[in-house]
Formats: sequence, structure tokens, C-alpha cells
Amino acid sequence: MAGLMDKAKEFVAEKVANMEKPEATVKNVDLKDISRECITYKADVNVSNPYGTAIPICEISYTFKSAGRVIAEGTIPDPGSLKANADTMLDVGVKVPHSVLVSLVKDIGADWDIDYELNIILTVDLPVVGNINIPVNSAGEIKLPTLSSLFGSTS
Repeated sequence: MAGLMDKAKEFVAEKVANMEKPEATVKNVDLKDISRECITYKADVNVSNPYGTAIPICEISYTFKSAGRVIAEGTIPDPGSLKANADTMLDVGVKVPHSVLVSLVKDIGADWDIDYELNIILTVDLPVVGNINIPVNSAGEIKLPTLSSLFGSTS
């Protein structure tokens, strides 16, 4: 009987390892909002769901790095579901306190942008299988707004 259970476990493990899983990519990272407390960046994450049923997203966690340091991290609980047999565009808001940007002056001063690395983990709940993590990584540059773009040009 124990041998039969081991074979069943191997069969299920093999099927789960070889099944299609949702895939995600970061399409764009850009400035979203500036407030007194922080600057909010927006990451557009496209997630493809290969299943004929909607899949709930348990949470989205992110780590935002610049100059080799973590400048923001957080979690977005219960952000909705992935559409069945379709792509879903998620808007991941990353809030960076102004005090952190001040510490990045050397990087910002050179070319008025932030070189970043963004690591996102989408946790989705697949029926029967349970929770799986979908890692998504992106790196690039975000141009910072100029004073004239914030307050309008007077020319």
C-alpha cells in the first residue's frame, strides 16, 4: 500500500511540475504621483492566464532597489483576479519616501534619473495546487520630473 501512495505522489508531483502556469512581465515603470510624503511610481505588469477560469491573486509583494540599496518595499493584499484565458494588466504602485531620494543624489545628479531594479512576486491561488509565486523582475532608468514640468513652463 505504501508503494502505491509513493507512486501516486510522484505522478501528481510530475503533473504539477509540467503544467502550464501564469506568466508575468513588467511592461513599463514610470512616475505616477508626487505628494508631500513620497513619490509614487507605477509598474505596469502584464499577467497571462492560460486557464479557462479566473485565478485569484492573494497578494503582490515588491522590492524596489537603486544604487544597490532597497529604497522601497511593500505588499498589496488581495489585488483582484486574473481574467480567464486572457492577459490582465496590473498597476503596482511603489511608494518611495523623499528622504530616500535625497540619499541617492550621486546617482540622480549625474543624469537626472534613477537606475532601478524592481522585483515583484505575485502570489496566486491555483485550484487543487494551492498558492504559487510568480516572480517578475525588471531593471532600467526612470527619468525624474524637472521643476518646469511639475509647475509648468513660464516661457
